[in-house]
Amino acid sequence: ITLCNPLSGKIPPYLGEGRKKSEMIQKKNEILGTIMAVCGGICWGFSGCCGQFLFEAKGAKAPWLVSLRLLFAGLIMIAVGFSLHGRRNMDILKKKADTLRLLLFAFCGISLCQFTYFMAIEASNAGTATVLQYLSPVLILLVVCFREKRYPGWLELAAIFLSLLGTFVLGTHGNIHTFYITGNALFWGLAAAVSSVLYNMIPGSLILRYDIYQVLGFGMFFGGVLMCVLFRPWEYELIWDTETGAALISVIVIGTAVAFGLYLQGVSMIGPLKGSILASVEPLSAVIISVFWLGTSFAPADFLGFGMILGAVLMLTAAQGKMSDPI
Repeated sequence: ITLCNPLSGKIPPYLGEGRKKSEMIQKKNEILGTIMAVCGGICWGFSGCCGQFLFEAKGAKAPWLVSLRLLFAGLIMIAVGFSLHGRRNMDILKKKADTLRLLLFAFCGISLCQFTYFMAIEASNAGTATVLQYLSPVLILLVVCFREKRYPGWLELAAIFLSLLGTFVLGTHGNIHTFYITGNALFWGLAAAVSSVLYNMIPGSLILRYDIYQVLGFGMFFGGVLMCVLFRPWEYELIWDTETGAALISVIVIGTAVAFGLYLQGVSMIGPLKGSILASVEPLSAVIISVFWLGTSFAPADFLGFGMILGAVLMLTAAQGKMSDPI
């Protein structure tokens, strides 16, 4: 209820100043939240470029990097979870059903997602791999439509067509007789998109009942243990120097703890819809950083394909926003 002067019908000055102050604080929070969400996405893109640097300049391999990243990033996020929740951070391991779903997420979700993503980077570059992985919202839409036994809407159909066209342009540059991306790179890029669907859908209600640091922390840790058992990263040979250490730390810390911390805090201030739109800065940052830092070259057709795929993601986000708006 707004209080006003009964004679003039105007809001008293002291109440008007309070409202203006509240609006200014809200606006500052939205700006700060936007900056934090964007910075989180940039950190993710930067970590992909650090992976590309390790592959190209230091002789590293994707299984080695993924094993170390999951193991140590998981430990960092578990530590953050304990700092936030104390002993309650272990609650996710107390119920057998939740523990089994967590292990499924660790092995078939996050481990597979990270492995295919960095394999795609090793086979191509950080920009191309990240953009191809961003086909996952289109695949999730198809799964949702199948589950709900419905056809996609017009905006959703347009997004599907645009994503397929973007993938075609990225692979062939418009010439159906020539491939400008290796079959290996395309395979791992599309595999990264499929595994990203599993990564997003397997956790299910765990995300609703537990903190993100609990789910991701233990998921990464268990996945890292499995990857270390399978690939034995201590047996890999590569060039160890200051640059290698800095890039590895960047992938583990900046690409995980810092990125998730900034993005999640930003989303809490601006909402998930705006956050999901701003997350599209990740592939853009990966492309830009790989060009200016690593000297990766892209043809105009590559940028056209990138734009189509990211445009499809934005269209799906807009469609989601319309469906979630109250009537």
